Amino acid sequence: SAACRVIVHVDLDCFYAQVEMIRNPELRDKPLGVQQKSIVVTCNYEARKLGVKKLMSVKDAKEKCPQLILVNGEDLTPYRETSYKVTELLGEFCPLVERLGFDENFVDITEIVEKRLNQLQQSGCSRVCVSGHVYNDQAINLHDTTHVRLVVGSQVAQEFREAIHLRLDLTGCAGVAWNKLLSKLVSGTFKPNQQTVLLPESCQDLMRSLGHIQKVPGIGYKTAKRLETLGVRNVCDLQALPPAALEKELGVSVAQRIQKLSYGEDGSPVTPSGPPQSFSDEDSFKKCSSEVEVKEKIEELLPNLLDRIHKDGRQPHTVRLSIRQFSSTDRWFHRESRQCPIPPHLIQKFGKESSNVMSPLVDILMKLFRKMIDVDLPFHLTLLSVCFSNLKDLPSSKKGSIGFYLKQVSPPSSSGKRVREVEDVSQGEGSASWNDNCNRTGTAKTRKLSEEKKSNIKKAGTPDFPFHLSRSDIDQEVFRELPEDIQKEIISEKT
Repeated sequence: SAACRVIVHVDLDCFYAQVEMIRNPELRDKPLGVQQKSIVVTCNYEARKLGVKKLMSVKDAKEKCPQLILVNGEDLTPYRETSYKVTELLGEFCPLVERLGFDENFVDITEIVEKRLNQLQQSGCSRVCVSGHVYNDQAINLHDTTHVRLVVGSQVAQEFREAIHLRLDLTGCAGVAWNKLLSKLVSGTFKPNQQTVLLPESCQDLMRSLGHIQKVPGIGYKTAKRLETLGVRNVCDLQALPPAALEKELGVSVAQRIQKLSYGEDGSPVTPSGPPQSFSDEDSFKKCSSEVEVKEKIEELLPNLLDRIHKDGRQPHTVRLSIRQFSSTDRWFHRESRQCPIPPHLIQKFGKESSNVMSPLVDILMKLFRKMIDVDLPFHLTLLSVCFSNLKDLPSSKKGSIGFYLKQVSPPSSSGKRVREVEDVSQGEGSASWNDNCNRTGTAKTRKLSEEKKSNIKKAGTPDFPFHLSRSDIDQEVFRELPEDIQKEIISEKT
């Protein structure tokens, strides 16, 4: 049951800075900041002691700490690679590991705790000691099974942190509780390189200590703004608000979810992350106000993304472009996105020379951009983001082989037509499905071209489907649309 779960939240200390200190040990024990654009995105604890804070401007950070050493952190590759090493290491202990950004992981250790408890019972040992801190210095009751489970969980969390330090040279904090929400909230109580366990009796003290409602994970900026219109600014306000008023403003499901969160209730499972579901990269800037600049920004983002996709080995089928327009009132949260399928002929080129896909991808992304922005009018962008998603494994049969074109005859659909399961190889850049999604004006022209291709094939004297071949091996419709040399190769192989 949810009440019997034991969840650990592992949060690595000043992660980017730690990675840089591992890459260059000479930076240890010196005030270090990791810079992206004009912002210090994170800094080590030596720098924090001297007044530098996360997300401080480089100018302010240098004024606070003239001896601050800055490292460019705009290439995320080393951070990403180290992050996955941490997740993989935790996976050696337990399969239920869920990534949260680069530097955080949830681990459901319920089964590990159960085994430890059984071993303790079999050995006749009745005493267990907590590792790290107990929130609020609450006394542990060894006659309370929930307390005992969480104490054993603290020992497991300590083992996680020791393994991460020994094998990856990274330190981090951990929180131990009975759900994800509370383990995340309690993990930051003592920093750096420490851990805290939360006992049920202290849950409400933790929740009420949060201050602003947006500090509750799961309540975002826009929801917080709507709550403020109801006079809700902190957790106590949210707990006291009549459910009917909350449901009227946010709807029943959202209202019930966030009111439960305000009490520390969270039944969400730890879901193993597996391989990434998408690849994205973005760039923020003070101003981008011309098509030429937009194209340059896109061209800067693509090479790293294509390299990551190549290393992953899967093929993306969808591309998305996101932009953020300047707004003096809503500085961070006004994003707009458009996406479309990647044309089949381009999908086949992923994983090969990135130069083969760069130019057509830039064209596609610029089309998406023009769907959001009227380029004949002035515009002011502060962010561009490119995302590839809908990742699929490579087909087992490559397009270059004859087997790619062969298929079993599909069962008739309800309309009596045979279902096509093989990519229509006659569709190139003018694929109707592509134009429907990205540029509808080209649809009629595309269909006309497609019809001309088919008529030209017929005029060239391409043979009809050879009836002496087994119809269970080859789809007649696909066969007729294949290039003539491929058709002849199939016939020669089958005769």
